[in-house]
Amino acid sequence: MNYFIEIESFIKKNEISKKVRVLEENQSTLENYWNIGRLLVEAQGGEKRAKYGNGLIKEWSIKYAEKYGSGYDYTNLSRFRQFYLAFPIIGPVAQLSWTNIVKILPIKDQNKRNYYVNVCISKNLSKRELIKEIKNNSYVHRN
Repeated sequence: MNYFIEIESFIKKNEISKKVRVLEENQSTLENYWNIGRLLVEAQGGEKRAKYGNGLIKEWSIKYAEKYGSGYDYTNLSRFRQFYLAFPIIGPVAQLSWTNIVKILPIKDQNKRNYYVNVCISKNLSKRELIKEIKNNSYVHRN
């Protein structure tokens, strides 16, 4: 029996399990943020009204932030709403990290936004790498 190989197989199995748990947790978090955004839009009377009315988010964010922490403050609730409006079907964007989504959200052009989502997925970009892609305007310079 080769103990080194046996131990390594347990290490590999453990490392893979850790990565799977992180991915599952990330996807669950993103689905929750997306659903919060959807409910905020619905509570504001739909997509057209949601673009204008921030009073509800201001009011609710105070209560949520008090109860659950700054992750549910006005800025983040606004981002959750923006997340839902930018991606009405969560789809592939659920593979990204929240930090990358936050960097992509300000991009108004849907095709450009989707391009950066796809680049993030295909190249497994970190936040810094994504910022560099956006600054270099790789969307315009693609083949």
